[in-house]
Amino acid sequence: MAAAERRAFAHKINRTVAAEVRKQVCRERSGSPHSSRRCSSSLGVPLTEVVEPLDFEDVLLSWPPDAEPGPLRDLVEFPADDLELLLQPRECRTTEPGIPKDEKLDAQVRAAVEMYIEDWVIVHRRYQYLSAAYSPVTTETQRERQKGLPRQVFEQDASGDERSGPEDSNDSRRGSGSPEDTPRSSGASSIFDLRNLAADSLLPSLLERAAPEDVDRRNETLRRQHRPPALLTLYPAPDEDEAVERCSRPEPPHEHFGQRILVKCLSLKFEIEIEPIFGILALYDVREKKKISENFYFDLNSDSMKGLLRAHGTHPAISTLARSAIFSVTYPSPDIFLVIKLEKVLQQGDISECCEPYMVMKEVDTAKNKEKLEKLRLAAEQFCTRLGRYRMPFAWTAVHLANIVSSAGQLDRDSDSEGERRPAWTDRRRRGPQDRASSGDDACSFSGFRPATLTVTNFFKQEAERLSDEDLFKFLADMRRPSSLLRRLRPVTAQLKIDISPAPENPHFCLSPELLHIKPYPDPRGRPTKEILEFPAREVYAPHTSYRNLLYVYPHSLNFSSRQGSVRNLAVRVQYMTGEDPSQALPVIFGKSSCSEFTREAFTPVVYHNKSPEFYEEFKLRLPACVTENHHLLFTFYHVSCQPRPGTALETPVGFTWIPLLQHGCLRTGPFCLPVSVDQPPPSYSVLTPDVALPGMRWVDGHKGVFSVELTAVSSVHPQDPHLDKFFTLVHVLEEGAFPFRLKDTVLSEGNVEQELRASLAALRLASPEPLVAFSHHVLDKLVRLVVRPPIISGQIVNLGRGAFEAMAHVVSLVHRSLEAAQDARGHCPQLAAYIHYAFRLPGTEPSLPDGAPPVTVQAATLARGSGRPASLYLARSKSISSSNPDLAVAPGSVDDEVSRILASKGIDRSHSWVNSAYAPGGSKAVLRRAPPYCGADPRQLLHEELALQWVVSSSAVREAILQHAWFFFQLMVKSMALHLLLGQRLDTPRKLRFPGRFLDDITALVGSVGLEVITRVHKDVELAERLNASLAFFLSDLLSLVDRGFVFSLVRAHYKQVATRLQSSPNPAALLTLRMEFTRILCSHEHYVTLNLPCCPLSPPASPSPSVSSTTSQSSTFSSQAPDPKVTSMFELSGPFRQQHFLAGLLLTELALALEPEAEGAFLLHKKAISAVHSLLCGHDTDPRYAEATVKARVAELYLPLLSIARDTLPRLHDFAEGPGQRSRLVSMLDSDTEGEGDIAGTINPSVAMAIAGGPLAPGSRASICQGPPTASRAGCALSAESSRTLLACVLWVLKNAEPALLQRWATDLTLPQLGRLLDLLYLCLAAFEYKGKKAFERINSLTFKKSLDMKARLEEAILGTIGARQEMVRRSRERSPFGNPENVRWRKSVTHWKQTSDRVDKTKDEMEHEALVEGNLATEASLVVLDTLEIIVQTVMLSEARESVLGAVLKVVLYSLGSAQSALFLQHGLATQRALVSKVSTTQQPIARGYQGSPDLRLTWLQNMAGKHAELGNHAEAAQCMVHAAALVAEYLALLEDHRHLPVGCVSFQNISSNVLEESAISDDILSPDEEGFCSGKHFTELGLVGLLEQAAGYFTMGGLYEAVNEVYKNLIPILEAHRDYKKLAAVHGKLQEAFTKIMHQSSGWERVFGTYFRVGFYGARFGDLDEQEFVYKEPSITKLAEISHRLEEFYTERFGDDVVEIIKDSNPVDKSKLDSQKAYIQITYVEPYFDTYELKDRVTYFDRNYGLRTFLFCTPFTPDGRAHGELPEQHKRKTLLSTDHAFPYIKTRIRVCHREETVLTPVEVAIEDMQKKTRELAFATEQDPPDAKMLQMVLQGSVGPTVNQGPLEVAQVFLAEIPEDPKLFRHHNKLRLCFKDFCKKCEDALRKNKTLIGPDQKEYHRELERNYCRLREALQPLLTQRLPQLLAPTPPGLRNSLNRASFRKADL
Repeated sequence: MAAAERRAFAHKINRTVAAEVRKQVCRERSGSPHSSRRCSSSLGVPLTEVVEPLDFEDVLLSWPPDAEPGPLRDLVEFPADDLELLLQPRECRTTEPGIPKDEKLDAQVRAAVEMYIEDWVIVHRRYQYLSAAYSPVTTETQRERQKGLPRQVFEQDASGDERSGPEDSNDSRRGSGSPEDTPRSSGASSIFDLRNLAADSLLPSLLERAAPEDVDRRNETLRRQHRPPALLTLYPAPDEDEAVERCSRPEPPHEHFGQRILVKCLSLKFEIEIEPIFGILALYDVREKKKISENFYFDLNSDSMKGLLRAHGTHPAISTLARSAIFSVTYPSPDIFLVIKLEKVLQQGDISECCEPYMVMKEVDTAKNKEKLEKLRLAAEQFCTRLGRYRMPFAWTAVHLANIVSSAGQLDRDSDSEGERRPAWTDRRRRGPQDRASSGDDACSFSGFRPATLTVTNFFKQEAERLSDEDLFKFLADMRRPSSLLRRLRPVTAQLKIDISPAPENPHFCLSPELLHIKPYPDPRGRPTKEILEFPAREVYAPHTSYRNLLYVYPHSLNFSSRQGSVRNLAVRVQYMTGEDPSQALPVIFGKSSCSEFTREAFTPVVYHNKSPEFYEEFKLRLPACVTENHHLLFTFYHVSCQPRPGTALETPVGFTWIPLLQHGCLRTGPFCLPVSVDQPPPSYSVLTPDVALPGMRWVDGHKGVFSVELTAVSSVHPQDPHLDKFFTLVHVLEEGAFPFRLKDTVLSEGNVEQELRASLAALRLASPEPLVAFSHHVLDKLVRLVVRPPIISGQIVNLGRGAFEAMAHVVSLVHRSLEAAQDARGHCPQLAAYIHYAFRLPGTEPSLPDGAPPVTVQAATLARGSGRPASLYLARSKSISSSNPDLAVAPGSVDDEVSRILASKGIDRSHSWVNSAYAPGGSKAVLRRAPPYCGADPRQLLHEELALQWVVSSSAVREAILQHAWFFFQLMVKSMALHLLLGQRLDTPRKLRFPGRFLDDITALVGSVGLEVITRVHKDVELAERLNASLAFFLSDLLSLVDRGFVFSLVRAHYKQVATRLQSSPNPAALLTLRMEFTRILCSHEHYVTLNLPCCPLSPPASPSPSVSSTTSQSSTFSSQAPDPKVTSMFELSGPFRQQHFLAGLLLTELALALEPEAEGAFLLHKKAISAVHSLLCGHDTDPRYAEATVKARVAELYLPLLSIARDTLPRLHDFAEGPGQRSRLVSMLDSDTEGEGDIAGTINPSVAMAIAGGPLAPGSRASICQGPPTASRAGCALSAESSRTLLACVLWVLKNAEPALLQRWATDLTLPQLGRLLDLLYLCLAAFEYKGKKAFERINSLTFKKSLDMKARLEEAILGTIGARQEMVRRSRERSPFGNPENVRWRKSVTHWKQTSDRVDKTKDEMEHEALVEGNLATEASLVVLDTLEIIVQTVMLSEARESVLGAVLKVVLYSLGSAQSALFLQHGLATQRALVSKVSTTQQPIARGYQGSPDLRLTWLQNMAGKHAELGNHAEAAQCMVHAAALVAEYLALLEDHRHLPVGCVSFQNISSNVLEESAISDDILSPDEEGFCSGKHFTELGLVGLLEQAAGYFTMGGLYEAVNEVYKNLIPILEAHRDYKKLAAVHGKLQEAFTKIMHQSSGWERVFGTYFRVGFYGARFGDLDEQEFVYKEPSITKLAEISHRLEEFYTERFGDDVVEIIKDSNPVDKSKLDSQKAYIQITYVEPYFDTYELKDRVTYFDRNYGLRTFLFCTPFTPDGRAHGELPEQHKRKTLLSTDHAFPYIKTRIRVCHREETVLTPVEVAIEDMQKKTRELAFATEQDPPDAKMLQMVLQGSVGPTVNQGPLEVAQVFLAEIPEDPKLFRHHNKLRLCFKDFCKKCEDALRKNKTLIGPDQKEYHRELERNYCRLREALQPLLTQRLPQLLAPTPPGLRNSLNRASFRKADL
């Protein structure tokens, strides 16, 4: 017995060696997929080297666009309108330009004015927006494209029955019984409640006969309908972190603004109204101690108050009536105050006296103070009339903006009301210091707060001695303190209402600081809002973009303490003078409020009786465009007489001083302390400063400085930097030729100007950063001009090229450094990028169309080939390179002259190229190239040529600066080249002739030099290396649009060779590989990437006879008698021809292939980068309208065909999405092993095919192909993460979806069986990777807080299941670590920064999760349909091959796995159609079908667990327990294959005492499975702990079902395991449960308390049932189920399925004659059956449990009479007994089991009588022997036995059959048998009466006596019939006599 029990495992272990042999043979036959990858090329070029690309231009000449039909024509060449020149008008914010008019301008001003008005010159690549660099596929764009997706219907969403674990995800898809039921699609097999199932829609034409090709054609047509055109639109957008190619067009240069605040002055009201009051607003920063805005003047006086000044004013300009202002704050800070100052008309008395009435008088006391008020009004009117032009300080207050912003932000944002609030500083005082805002700038923002209306009530009087800004800052600082000194002061009571709000983006009626109308300005009569100029608290680095020329004058103090005379009420008048005559004062001083717009003079406020006043005044002046040496500011000091006196003038001049505004050509600004002259200045004073002691003049305080004033210019004309001033001056002197010229103390002449200019160029690096950035456009324009238009002095060229180039490098470096915080992710300065894109133009060229066409948009003729090429061209050029080298003197001729001399038709001879000469960088003559002396040629140079040359020959110091910002010079060169082509009408020139060879040589040297810098610096300065790498890649990408593309490809190849050489010795190859990958990705982001890969030119096979990779592995195809087509093979492999023609695609896929190699360095990072690059490109193709047509996209997909082979070979390291880590399928081994027996393949069916049909899909735990090399080789490399694996599979599906099916079929034809098996493995994995998880899965994922859900979920599972240890986790983390070392040392790399987009956030809304589920459902459906399409192609490929059965079986496995997955209703319709078509192509047998799941233990276990759960929900606890027993047996069986422990069950046989059915879980031979394979049975249940859990669940279900006897058998297997583990706690619990079970058995020993089930036989008849026709099943129903119940249920179910009037129930149990049935109807016959036991079985089935458990045989009887009636008289009553045997014993894992055997026999009337009497006798015996006795039952049985009966009682039976001896000797034994039965019956009646007598009470004695009398009468009547004997009974039995009561004599009716 032991040997029998060990049979499966012993055979398995003995076959291990054989399996290993087969593996080894397989490896030798197919080889490792990676073993030849590095040397895979038909040209002998390994993948680690770059093949030499085809000559792109020559290929196009041989393959013109006309060669391609229709839409493919556009793929051949770039569009003719690819490049164009746009003149974009510069955006002007104002309705008028604001530039000076009608003025004579000098060269510098003219250049500035021209720069600010000229159009932007933009080189526009019309199709660049289609590039992934400019139109990336992001989460937002994906969501937009996903609108309108149909909602796919999934069962798990509809039912809400979803599982969270990996096992449960497969459970929910198994709805019906077992594998053998799957093909039938019969609802009768379902374990669900049939009454609650909705009817499926009928499938049209399902049962119609059709040719297989017609079926396939129809299926394909249906599958193609309503498919999404773009697969990757359904997949998550590419990772933003990897998008190194991401670019954006810079914004046009624009005026700088900070955060803008709108302040509206609504009203100003005092307690008394007696005079006009004027207001001033400005912003102050206390921390910086700086006034950060100009003044805003407002007038809120009533008309009556304004009327008091009528005598002094003209009609006010509307610009001076503004009451609202917009302030800009670049650096928001909690230390900013809005300061409000009030002024009034000058009057007699100091400030305190003038404020007193406002402080003591109240409005409520108006009547009481009427007389005083009238007196005050009268005095005020007099002062206004006389002194109305003068002001005096009055009061001030301040608003703390941070409080306003923060408190406004705390208001209810949903409220529309704007409540009034008190001054902010008083709020601050109430809050206390604990509520103060943070002092950091980041704690304050002036944008986005809620508007607030403030009522300022307290003003502080001005103090005459504390009017300076220094005093104001002290007051403001004091206001922030809780104990402010200002609280102790008596305030001036007033009410000033102001609104503070964020400024609108485009306010109406707004004036610029120059009082120009800002758009939009609907009506010039509207009251304006003024834009207030900001004086930023710190430096602001922004280029000037508009003309601005303002001067601010700030008088600070005046000291006339030593001045004799009446000089007490002092006022300072300021005038802008262009000469010394009083009439030469210009009206350039801005007016304040309610006055004219500009004035010729302005006065400071007067401080009464103060000889040393301080001032807070600000004078704003508009500087003339051209300031000359005569222009100056004249200050006149007046004493003002406040009291009218006879003979005394109103104002008396008491001093004069001035400031000349121009000195040495530079504007004078800054602080001045000026002496004041008592006398008027003499003639010609303006050219001197007042510091010069002029003879005959009297000076206050002995010519000391007594007047402190400061000048500040805000000018886009005057740099206000000495180095910039000198540079601009020198350049303009050269342009004007104005020699001699005085520059400070130097007189410039033609002899020394060059030296001064060189010095000035070198000194530009010393310029202050802020003005340098502000004038960067000017500086760069001048430097470019010096490079391309070297000045000519005295007929000689001034060679300034090198100096200008070096200066440019330093300027760019300084600008970069100043704007470091504003740099983008690639380290580019947006301002410099905007300069190149918009502002840069070639000097001396006018970008306009010829023939007077309007210069709005200039379109290029073409960037494509020219219409023709010259017949003979050759290039004879000078050896001179440039004249810009100081050592060189000759300029070359123009390119047009050179082209005219070209005679060679094949382009440029580059035999003298630097690459091959001593002139290469580092060569012996690298910098020593010379040219003949200058011979009078045109000195014009081409900027791109000069930049390339100067870069190559630059010194190390300059080169370092250039390398830091190489992108700038690359982009400058590219735009220069484009302008050169566009403006010179050179786009029709063939690309090879567009640029001279010497320039291309310089480019070659430059690219090599920069590439070498990238390679050498990657280990020293990663950040610089990455920037250089990206800049170089973008440069080469741009060149592809301009120059010979074959030349660019050669540069790329040269760079790759440099990298490959360095890789061999690099200490960190991963870093270099990462840079190369990013380099490739940028190149491939070109908008014409597809065209650059020559997609339409035919791929030629290699000229050499060397075979390709696939041909070396398999010289002939499995499915074709011919050798593989080399053209097709080349298209699907990274062959030499493929990489030559599709150069960029070959580079990209080669990078991917190398990154996926097992031994690749930095694998984790490279995997992600390589796959992301491909994914990004494919996403771009999906969204590109140029490739929308299917034919075009199919041609594009050909560029990625090798991706299929790459993914196929990478299969062992892809993440396993089906179950757990490391699990692989077996399709390869199945196909490979099948080839061993190909000779007899047609004779017998392949077992794997049958198992596939059986519903046994791919084992999720067996995906590793044994043909992929030994396990150590295939798993040596780093496994791909879940995210990378899924993305790679999405790319594979994209190729399969879009590639031409015929091409895929040709490829499949050339595949070997192992290769095809790996392809099927790949398709299986695609199904698992994109399986729909259900809506609830998104809710669960949403609750987690990790970033990458797939990776992190996998790791979480590993941690929970314990499948990964600490060391493995450490290794994996080290693999994931960046190859660049510590990421903290890398500042700007996006891939290592920690910011994430909002798309990565976890807290998603319900709508977002609904949308995700919608998209995932569509993705799962489309992915499955793509797999289905591919499987159909494979099927069509192999239909005529000898390996047809093998491949179709493997294909069917994948199809069935797809059907078993969580699929949408749409896919299931197509999947089932494909399955039916496949099944029709292969034979089937029953036996392999029945074992379908055994090849998939993991899946079988999952299915069993799911079935248990469904049974438990329905209350079928016995069946649920059986499922768990089967599961435990399965686990035990496979544990026994790997381990041999005594305490473990030896396999399924250990469980046969529980159920004989478990033997079907026995392991099968190792032809299908190998237990030692990695990933095999790796689920958490295939452990001892898992086995224990399954057994415990089984015991629990048995207990709930009342099967307590089975509980004991379960624990017999469990207890040894617990004992081996010394788990005494569980042992105690187990024994306790056993005690409970045994106790219940004792209490329920009779069995009546436990009803286990009712059984019915159900037969199906009719073609409607398909293959269920004439099939019989035994159904187990809940206890006490009546026949009518099951009959009604089945009838209702099938009526819903087939329709009304189709289903009929056969009412009897007679045999069915099909010839009498209607063929259009479905018939069901239902019969009650009982368990049947042979006599020998009853000896062992003693208890009630025994007789209701393990039931295989059932009996039902059918009474009949010869005339056809069911019942008749006793002599004619016959009976048909039918025994049914089932496939499995009840209870089973299902509630219905097929009948496999049938036996029938017919009983004669006497035999029927014998059975009836035997039954009555048994009933009497049972009632008599029952313990405890049941008197009622006993009496009932007795009454029916001895009581008088009407018909067919025992007496009548005896009289009919025993009255006469039968004539037929064959019936003698029946006669005697019946006689003996009656004797036994009488004996049992007597025993029963005796027993009843002991049980009755006194009340039943009479009843008992009646029973005894009846028994006596019966015995007497039977006596004569029972005493007769037949002598013939002693004779031997005749040979032919049948014993009808013996089961062995039954007639057999096998099914």
